[in-house]
Amino acid sequence: MRSSGARRTAVATVALGALLAALSACGGPSGHGADAGASGPGGGAGESSATADPTRVPGVGDRLQGRIPAESRQVVAVYGDGEDSADSTVVLYTKQGSAWHRDRSWPAHNGVKGWTTDHHENDRRSPVGVFTLSDAGGVLPDPDPAPGAGLPYTRSAAFAAPRWWAKSYWHDFDYVIAIDYNRVEGTAPNDPTRPEGASKGGGIWLHMDHGSGTSACVSLPKPAMEHLLRTLDPDRHPVVVMGDRARLSA
Repeated sequence: MRSSGARRTAVATVALGALLAALSACGGPSGHGADAGASGPGGGAGESSATADPTRVPGVGDRLQGRIPAESRQVVAVYGDGEDSADSTVVLYTKQGSAWHRDRSWPAHNGVKGWTTDHHENDRRSPVGVFTLSDAGGVLPDPDPAPGAGLPYTRSAAFAAPRWWAKSYWHDFDYVIAIDYNRVEGTAPNDPTRPEGASKGGGIWLHMDHGSGTSACVSLPKPAMEHLLRTLDPDRHPVVVMGDRARLSA
């Protein structure tokens, strides 16, 4: 059972300048590359096998495995196809006892230029690492039918992508989950505060996919975002483990 907790459901009013600062990592059409084929689930270092250690998240080496908090029982693993690729696969794992179990997976996209271990504003690469997932929001209502459960959710029209972006991007932020990279946990995903400074980037989210790479976020199909918003539970301390497969397995 998922326990109840305080939940942000009120519509927030966010100034346009703050919104644009928060969206800078996800960008618009100028921040994305040409269409790239989505990599489907299955195969590769991210998938479990008969010889895999069930106490470890598949495809994640000692360096990042050791950064997964001991109390975490939900991991969203983002397996990038390559260091310079915008294609990736997202797998949700849940921990039962001491063993990790694969819930389901989806094709996804990451930064149009791939991945980096030293992310900076406007480098168009997604940061490699382990980050907590503590806040969500979007234009649409929270799809979780259980009031008071799940990630705190801020619904606001301020999440809407600017209408000067190409129409294919207009629904990118209907649902978002903040990746806790250079942000203040416990605030709405579009809060522009950058504790490590603006040069380190920020506003990095899981959000809706438009069919090609992003400026640093990870984008997924709508059913995937709905499933994550219904499933991720603060009491299970969810984290995202993300990067290209080579760096993940190191």
